[in-house]
Amino acid sequence: MSQPTLWWLVTGAIVAVELLTGTFYLLMLGLGAVAAALAAHLGANLTVQLVLASLVGGGAVVVWHLKRAASRTEAPAQANANVNLDIGETVQVGSWNADGTASVHYRGTQWTVMHRAGINPTPGAHRVAEMVGNRLLVDKA
Repeated sequence: MSQPTLWWLVTGAIVAVELLTGTFYLLMLGLGAVAAALAAHLGANLTVQLVLASLVGGGAVVVWHLKRAASRTEAPAQANANVNLDIGETVQVGSWNADGTASVHYRGTQWTVMHRAGINPTPGAHRVAEMVGNRLLVDKA
């Protein structure tokens, strides 16, 4: 079997494993195998093919990892609407206590809400911004 054929088989195997596992990084390694297959078609020796596969595949993994790390702007769990479905909901605050808390009726029970530090609390509609323990941190809606 020729070297390009072996590289194409390796590429196919990597893609097949990626489809079974859902690991996107394997596709990046598959790019390295494609680069080696193309180099083999151009007549490069095995050492060049292996170095090219390593550089392209490894480089693609590093670039993709850095890109994902830079784009992560997900809120912490207590303020993430994907984790806590209360985030973004509206509650009606009738009056605030002297300690900066209030009691509201929400989802069939009484909840203690609090406002952000430095904000002058006013009665009215508020949006749940975060869960702090068993209290709701709210912002004016």
